[in-house]
Amino acid sequence: MMDLVRDVLDKQLVDRHGTKMGRVDGIVVELRPGRPPEVIALETGPLTLARRIAGRFATWMARLATWAGGAQYVEPCHIPWKRVSRIEIDIGVDADVADTPLGKRQAWLREHIVARIPGSQR
Repeated sequence: MMDLVRDVLDKQLVDRHGTKMGRVDGIVVELRPGRPPEVIALETGPLTLARRIAGRFATWMARLATWAGGAQYVEPCHIPWKRVSRIEIDIGVDADVADTPLGKRQAWLREHIVARIPGSQR
């Protein structure tokens, strides 16, 4: 038995190599008639986090990303619950960040945002 909000939400995701993948921004639960709900995935991404803050903020963020040409990089990434390998201080996932949309998002952010910050090329 675990408290999903306390034990999973906002925890650091780590791939099989120990590379940080971001934080758990949401938990996807399937409601099943006559049976208990089932966790099917963890969700991470700026839109998921923005939805937790305020729906209008999420709408604004999506429009801004579309305008900047990176809409595909703000869409939530789902990590199937069956890929979760451990829940401790961080959440271990049986995946490689480079093979996920998260890796592509991080590369896009490095290239289009971070690279334009003065002094970031050290």
